[in-house]
Amino acid sequence: MGEASVLQGVLNGLTSAGIYVLIAVGLSLVLSIMNIVQLSHGEIYMIASYVVYFFSVKAGLSFYAAFGIAILVVGILGILLERFIFRPFRGRPDQALVLSIGLILVFQNIVLAIAGGTPKSYASPFTSVLKIGGLALSSERAVIIIAGFVLITALFLFIRFNKHGQAMLAISQDREGAALQGINIDRLSAIAMFVGCALAGVAGGLVGALFSLTPQMGGVVLMKGIAVIILGGLGSIPGAVIGGLIIGLIDGLVPVVTSTYTASLVGFVIVILILLFRPQGLWGHE
Repeated sequence: MGEASVLQGVLNGLTSAGIYVLIAVGLSLVLSIMNIVQLSHGEIYMIASYVVYFFSVKAGLSFYAAFGIAILVVGILGILLERFIFRPFRGRPDQALVLSIGLILVFQNIVLAIAGGTPKSYASPFTSVLKIGGLALSSERAVIIIAGFVLITALFLFIRFNKHGQAMLAISQDREGAALQGINIDRLSAIAMFVGCALAGVAGGLVGALFSLTPQMGGVVLMKGIAVIILGGLGSIPGAVIGGLIIGLIDGLVPVVTSTYTASLVGFVIVILILLFRPQGLWGHE
């Protein structure tokens, strides 16, 4: 195992980390504001990929236009889910969890009925290969890395300096106290769902150009996202970033010496150990 192989593994791992962070931060945002584990979040990622496919391949729009439409569509879908599906179950996380499982089947079957089960694909405009010394990184993967960490930085700045972001932070720390201070829980929940789904849409739109699209493609990324938020700490956005980096680098580096399957095994073994010995996660609190 040479130095070049390790560095190539790091680059590959950062690509995976960019995807996992976008998914996990959306999950953490919804969990911290709405107290709901939104298990159909992987299907939001899948729907975004199919929307890009429809508008870029079938409708003939540019990738950029289709990508923007996909983010808007899944963001609005998030608002609708919050208002009509999850809001009535606020304070009842068990029922909301079961409901989100049902949504997985609903979304998969809707896409299956519309698009069929044959894998789909589309091209992105990012076709060049970046050469860094003896390393190679496709521009598609570079865009995923950059987009992931730029958007997460923007989200941190939003939470730190925007009044809505500060209100979200207050809700995540003390929901009842925030409501007594006049913070509109309903509006902030809708914003959280929009942002969380839009982040998943960015990941789905970019990744869809790398891999084939299927109605079941959200399952793997959801499992990775859950592993990330358990590792980093449930509801912790900084923890989701750290967890995403750890899981992503494991996925990039372990195959250098063993196999992809072993990488997945190592990642989930670490999550199990975290649950056993530090159940609040690396960045969470008791």
